[in-house]
Amino acid sequence: MKTSDFYYDLPQELIAQEPLKDRSSSRLLVLHRDSGEIEHKIFRDVKDYLKKGDCLVINDTKVMPARLIGARKNTGARVEILLLVRKDMDTWEVLTYPGKKAKPGDVIVFGDGRLEAEILEVIEGGNRIVKFRYDGVFETILDELGEMPLPPYITHKLEDKNRYQTVYAVHEGSAAAPTAGLHFTKELLEEIKEMGVEIAHVTLHVGLGTFRPVKVEDVTNHEMHSEYYVVEQAEADKINNARKNGGRIISVGTTSTRTLESVTDENGVVHAGSGWTKIFIYPGYKFKAVDCLITNFHLPESTLIMLVAAMVGREKILETYETAVREKYRFFSFGDAMFIV
Repeated sequence: MKTSDFYYDLPQELIAQEPLKDRSSSRLLVLHRDSGEIEHKIFRDVKDYLKKGDCLVINDTKVMPARLIGARKNTGARVEILLLVRKDMDTWEVLTYPGKKAKPGDVIVFGDGRLEAEILEVIEGGNRIVKFRYDGVFETILDELGEMPLPPYITHKLEDKNRYQTVYAVHEGSAAAPTAGLHFTKELLEEIKEMGVEIAHVTLHVGLGTFRPVKVEDVTNHEMHSEYYVVEQAEADKINNARKNGGRIISVGTTSTRTLESVTDENGVVHAGSGWTKIFIYPGYKFKAVDCLITNFHLPESTLIMLVAAMVGREKILETYETAVREKYRFFSFGDAMFIV
């Protein structure tokens, strides 16, 4: 299976640069797996495809304003830092730009000296380990000085930071949003609950690897990035009970899907727990937990389009994407949604 098998042509103008004013008024392409039929709807119509007893699984991670722009203390040269993984209270693994110039011992200053980062070491792959110095609470300073780490294909400045968060974001730790969830409003979730649909929360802190292109020719040789997940017992119980009572498990996004498939055994039982997952889902994978998927439209040749193809087949997904391009759906993080039922 080649990476190029997952390529499709996407006109640049279909890449959504800004979120819509109303989250739930995005378009929704509904793909029926059994018949192959496609319907064109609005996202709030998602309710018409849910029924009492189903379980909707959402990822409640929160994106950190993880992009910091500062200057080297000794030269004043501009340096950008992207927070990746917290090692302890004040020590982080980061990405620096420009990369090669940031050497151990260098100090980078942010916000007129309110925050300083000393580079401790360069690790494998070129990332840096830095130690921050500051007065006060790190999260508060980060909130004031940091910017949202928007994907590289979004070139417009985001006016409202909250639009790159889901309305149910709670646990801070992601470098990217679980974008399928951006379409839900609190009102829509309330209406879904009132229908008798169970809503279960999982947490997966999305890493920047989600934007990393697949560089190998053979898909099976691709090395997935690690991401940290948490599934509480009460949430696992909701999912298992829905399954036991004949309900469908509907995953909101590829991140919820990776979490569920990482904690579900061969009998379809979801186990509570936390840890790191490197699960890579591509055609040929047998889903253990997820019956239906709500997701956005993904980059060509990405691990995300491969995951979606695993659910419906490569040819069918490329055919569906062709339809979406023809119908001028908006693509990627701030784009429209797709519901595989």
